[in-house]
Amino acid sequence: MNKSEKVEFIINELETRYANPPIPLDHKDNYTLLIAVLLSAQCTDKRVNLITPHLFIRADNPYDMVQLSIDEIRDIIRPCGLSPRKSKAIHGLSQILIDKHKGEVPASFELLEELPGVGHKTASVVMAQSFGIPSFPVDTHIQRLMYRWGLSSDKNVEKTEKDAKRLFSRDKWNDLHLQIIYFGREFCPSRGHQVLNCPICSIVGRKNMKR
Repeated sequence: MNKSEKVEFIINELETRYANPPIPLDHKDNYTLLIAVLLSAQCTDKRVNLITPHLFIRADNPYDMVQLSIDEIRDIIRPCGLSPRKSKAIHGLSQILIDKHKGEVPASFELLEELPGVGHKTASVVMAQSFGIPSFPVDTHIQRLMYRWGLSSDKNVEKTEKDAKRLFSRDKWNDLHLQIIYFGREFCPSRGHQVLNCPICSIVGRKNMKR
């Protein structure tokens, strides 16, 4: 299979299995999605979804969030890991949203990435899922699978994102990044991966895969 054939096969397989994929992080609006994505750094979505209800019952908007102290936020989000850094970021970005954006999450990569704790991946998720702007956030699942499928050299996240955007049509990016995540969790884990039992790797995977 050449890359074009691989891409067509992968798209068909993913769309068959995960049509209209849901956002895995529980949220009710752009602000709560932004906070949930920030909390998901080096933490599972499952754990984030257990913690955010406790946070959002206290503060589900930037105006209420800044009324909490950084220590109060940290105590709530501690199970998500990196709580000292994340609590400062949540408090800080909430104040910036109030001061500069009338309490609203901006629909701009540049403005999002200016917020504390918001890197390119977090901004990409928010742009894709809150505003419908075609983006291709690359997490560990996507980086791993793009390598296993021979679609990227896996040197770094930036290159993987460029390869994904080059190979997949723009109108599919927002669904595809979710579909790949769901597929990675179900069939293509980082450990204990059974290549012959994987519906995609068994067909298009690299020979002698090491990851």
